[in-house]
Amino acid sequence: MHTIPVCSTTVVRMRPRGTAEQLEERRRRAIALLQAGTSYREVARQVAASLSSVVRWEQAHRGDKRNGLRARPIPGRPCRLSAGQLEQLQALLLRGAGAAGYSTELWTLRRIGDVIRKRFGIRYGPVGVWALLRYGLRWSWQKPERRAFERDEAAIAQWKRNEWPRIKKRHAPRRPSRVRR
Repeated sequence: MHTIPVCSTTVVRMRPRGTAEQLEERRRRAIALLQAGTSYREVARQVAASLSSVVRWEQAHRGDKRNGLRARPIPGRPCRLSAGQLEQLQALLLRGAGAAGYSTELWTLRRIGDVIRKRFGIRYGPVGVWALLRYGLRWSWQKPERRAFERDEAAIAQWKRNEWPRIKKRHAPRRPSRVRR
C-alpha cells in the first residue's frame, strides 16, 4: 500500500494493489480477526487498511454474511486486446513511429489506433486508445520538447560558459543599514 504523508498526523492511503480476489481475501481475513476479538485498530494495522474500511467491511458482512465481502465485477467493457497483444503493442510502440512507417517519431492517438487496426484487426477510437495506453499499459501523456532544427548545441554551450556569467545579475555586496538599532 502506498502512503502519502499529508501532515504530521494525517496519512492518505491509495487503493492497494491486488486482484479482486486478493482484496476479497483481505476483507475476509479482517472479518476473521474481528470475530476472534481483535480490535478494529489492530485489524486495520494487520491488514494494512484504514479504520473506516474495516468498519465498512464489518457492516457489509453483518448485512449480508454470504455476499457482503464478495469482489464485484469491474465495471465497463473489457479490453478487446489480450494480455499477449498488449505486450506486442507495447513492443511496437517502443520501436518508434518511424519503424511503423511514419515520417516522424511522434506517436498520436490516431496513429496508435491505426497500428492496432492493421496489426490486430481491432478498431479503437482516440478515446479508447487513450484508455488503453493509460490503464492497460500504464503510460502517461508526454509532450515532445520543441526545438529549432538549426539549433547548434556547441554554440549554446560556449555561450553559457562565456557570455552568461558576464551578463548574469549578481547580488549587491551587503552594506550595513543606515538605521540605528
